[in-house]
Amino acid sequence: MSVDRSELRFRAPVSMQLSDGSPSSKTAPPNAELSDLSQTEIALRRFAIKGNAIVTGGAGDIGSASCRALLQHGLQGLAIFDLHEDIGQALVTKLVEEFPKRAISFFKVDVTNHNDVSKAVKLTEENIGPITTCLCFAGIAFSMNALEIPPEKWQKMFDVNTTGAFLVAQATAKCMVERGSRGSIILMASISAHIVNYPQPQVHYNAAKAAIISIKSSLAAEWARYGIRVNSISPGYMNTILNEGEGLAVYRKIWAERTPFGRMGEPDELSGAVILLASEAGSYITGADILVDGGISVF
Repeated sequence: MSVDRSELRFRAPVSMQLSDGSPSSKTAPPNAELSDLSQTEIALRRFAIKGNAIVTGGAGDIGSASCRALLQHGLQGLAIFDLHEDIGQALVTKLVEEFPKRAISFFKVDVTNHNDVSKAVKLTEENIGPITTCLCFAGIAFSMNALEIPPEKWQKMFDVNTTGAFLVAQATAKCMVERGSRGSIILMASISAHIVNYPQPQVHYNAAKAAIISIKSSLAAEWARYGIRVNSISPGYMNTILNEGEGLAVYRKIWAERTPFGRMGEPDELSGAVILLASEAGSYITGADILVDGGISVF
């Protein structure tokens, strides 16, 4: 539909509304009755995870470590969204054995498909209850020289890593807003949003992850009044299946040597950031990006 340029001066843009921070607002401090608790109980409560969570990419190394950490800290219900059904179902079986009193489900979900995401979020709430935490960790990665990246590969990188994260965050936030409940949404960014990786060329991946940083900040500002905190985590080079194989041996050596810690990270080393952002310990944290990278981004 064509628009008369002369009409542009009459536009009435939508305005963002912030919270007033009043005791009745969704951004008021957590209501905690601590007088009857011991100091140890207070400490444990600070990092306790309540309610139910969705974890996209939950069948992956980082996703599965985060799922287990959430359950270890008290999560009651967990829905794993992933395309790898066999791996996902096997993970659910293992987690049910470890946490027999929790509700744990797997959903095969294409995060780039709006209808697929909406249906999965709705089914999740029907099966395990209201979602209070959402980890948007689904993603893909591959390197390619910028001169050789075809449009479809550029688009695919953004579809999965950027648009997919937004669609899941949006669908989850809609449920939270409709219920009037607070929540925490954690997006998966990367050091690639902060630095130019070496030696692998990957402008499409770097740009997609840099967009996550911007989405995180924008949603944190827009959704704060609903009591929804939005943050991101930027991992450095991690020991996951994406970085395995003899073909990457030279790269792993270079990555480790360029990291102040002198090594790559383990998936569970991201769990502390996940628990902080999902628990009351992070009640005043929104719009933040936590770098967990062994120091490589300082260069």
